[in-house]
Amino acid sequence: MTVLENRELTVLDPRTDEVVGRVPIATPERCDEAVASARRAASDWARTPAAERGAALHAAAAAVREAADELAALNSRETGKPVEDARGGVDAGIGTLVQYAELGPVHRGRSLHGAWDAADLMVPEPRGVVAVLTPWNDPVAVAAGLIGAAVVTGNTVVHKPSERCPQTGRRFAELVAAALPPGVLEIVDGDGAVGARLASAPVDVVAHVGSSATGRAITEACARTGARPLLENGGNDPLIVDAGVDPGWAAAQAALGAFANAGQICVSVERIFVHAAEADAFIEALVGEARQWADRIGPLVDRAHREHVHGHVQGALDAGAHALTGGAIPGGPGAFYPPTVLIGCVPAMAVMSEETFGPVAPVRVVRDFPTALQEASADRYGLAATVLTSDMEHAQRAWRELPVGTVKVNNVFGGAPGGASQPRGDSGSGFGFGPELLDEMTAVKVVHLAPAPRPT
Repeated sequence: MTVLENRELTVLDPRTDEVVGRVPIATPERCDEAVASARRAASDWARTPAAERGAALHAAAAAVREAADELAALNSRETGKPVEDARGGVDAGIGTLVQYAELGPVHRGRSLHGAWDAADLMVPEPRGVVAVLTPWNDPVAVAAGLIGAAVVTGNTVVHKPSERCPQTGRRFAELVAAALPPGVLEIVDGDGAVGARLASAPVDVVAHVGSSATGRAITEACARTGARPLLENGGNDPLIVDAGVDPGWAAAQAALGAFANAGQICVSVERIFVHAAEADAFIEALVGEARQWADRIGPLVDRAHREHVHGHVQGALDAGAHALTGGAIPGGPGAFYPPTVLIGCVPAMAVMSEETFGPVAPVRVVRDFPTALQEASADRYGLAATVLTSDMEHAQRAWRELPVGTVKVNNVFGGAPGGASQPRGDSGSGFGFGPELLDEMTAVKVVHLAPAPRPT
């Protein structure tokens, strides 16, 4: 939990409510200075050979690897994430830095077929200064992707870590910055006001992972300044359980999607549509899975977020849903919330129509697969979706029809390394991760080279 006091962030351990850090909030002048410093460094860094930029990122990855246990412990203290899960996020960030260190130097344009005596080229160039605003739920992995892709393509960066894990975010960024020339990676700490200052600053890209409300504000700011918004902003990801699948396996997949990291993952399962033929067995198995997960998850990031999660649950209960397990705020310190299974859910409930971002599995029983597809698609978000089915026709129809950036068939967290997708609707815009993120961080210049006529 983070408390704002006298221009300072006070971070509380969400397990114990004890103070684990205090971080000064950057002044508007410091924000402006950071942007100006990054702008001054941009020209030289853009001219640095791509191989040298890649080597610097390799060095940064090595530094982060040396400090991996420190970063995981910091993350765990600030957000409550179990240490082993936090270490997994750090390892993912290291892998991402290495990936971009390798991909950056081979990122290329292409030639065009023009006149015989001319050359026509499409050349990628760095956009300039990138403001990177990162979240608390996976601070190292996400920052590694956005910062790594930006700097390896010749951009400079001003990074604001989340106010809910400012020490983790700053320590990671310091390790990366130490491998780069001065000004290439500037760091500012603070709350939403600091982020808004950066989003309205004279930068060229604003890359943000976080809430849809903040994403909308960033889009408006970029419309005024001309900066390019690059956004991954929340989701309300559905999971469809088709007839004919093993209900125990389906329940394990649903529980993993809904309860991992206490449901605080961008692509967590937020709503479940189960075919009536499998509903009873699936729900019974899901309740059993929820009880097994009770001792495996950490707390929510803070008590304010717990109030948000419980507000969705209580609203559903008041509207006629039933909690088969969980559904109540436990006593004691911290921001713990139990894995919760809700039945009798309808689309109008906030727990089905908004991003809850907690360990909640709301279940809706549907009569057939087309109904599940129709209701899963009727949503303003468009991040990801999962379909559990043994029917290949249904699988094909699902990935074609679901209006989301990522569709996972028979694996709730499946995916090959290097994958990237484009969120839709209120979930954002632009590619995140993968080689395509290098394209987002560069602008293409078309060059036509023709010889001058010879003097007569």
